[in-house]
Amino acid sequence: MALIPMPTAVIDDADVSCALSRAVRVINPVVDVLSRSDPFGLKGRSHRIGDSDGSVDRALDALAWVLNTADVPGTQAWNDMDLDDRVDWWVHRVGAVDTVLVAFPGVFGAVADRLPLQDALGFANQAVVLCAVARECGVTDYGQQVRLLGAVLCDRDLGADAYADVDQGTPEPASSPMDGTPLAFLKPLWRVAGQLRAIGDELGKRSRPRRIFRYLGMLPAVGAVADYFGEYGALVRAAKAGRRWIAQQPELVSRG
Repeated sequence: MALIPMPTAVIDDADVSCALSRAVRVINPVVDVLSRSDPFGLKGRSHRIGDSDGSVDRALDALAWVLNTADVPGTQAWNDMDLDDRVDWWVHRVGAVDTVLVAFPGVFGAVADRLPLQDALGFANQAVVLCAVARECGVTDYGQQVRLLGAVLCDRDLGADAYADVDQGTPEPASSPMDGTPLAFLKPLWRVAGQLRAIGDELGKRSRPRRIFRYLGMLPAVGAVADYFGEYGALVRAAKAGRRWIAQQPELVSRG
């Protein structure tokens, strides 16, 4: 029995919907940047590599080839991919990069477990990937994305009107040299984690690393490696759960 009674708070569906709505408003513009941004025309150039002569053109072709090899959205390689491959790209490329940031607190071992930082970042990473997966499946409505996040990450069945059009002043993400690459998600990942602090206890309901990885994550330094593999596995399971949820919603338009 606690010597000093602690206050309790009940987080209802409206609170969760509000926090997730804010997160969705941050995530989607950044997905747009990665999907559509082509400031140097390299994605478009990937469709016609080798058509031009000259040293500058060959250098640009080489950069376009790198993006094409990475299957970045908007390249020729991306256009040739089917739905499963595109979903896998968001999970195994973007999600894998962001998981490095999620796992970083593991360098502090068991000390990190006393802080909510890793849960917040892990929740945010899964939310980013789930929104991207939803878009690939044809689910672009923000309200439905909020329902998806609520179901998969919070185990809540939010209503069809779950999305609240809050924070109208949220600015569009500023352009940066990282636009068009998976690294574009690192800064927004931190922003989304901040947005999700409002739902505290809900963070622990997300898909979490397997028990063995959580134990190994208590070790200083090497804990970051264990946390990476644990968080990456949790991300893969969350993405699969998201696709199952979408498939079970007959009213959603699916491209699968």
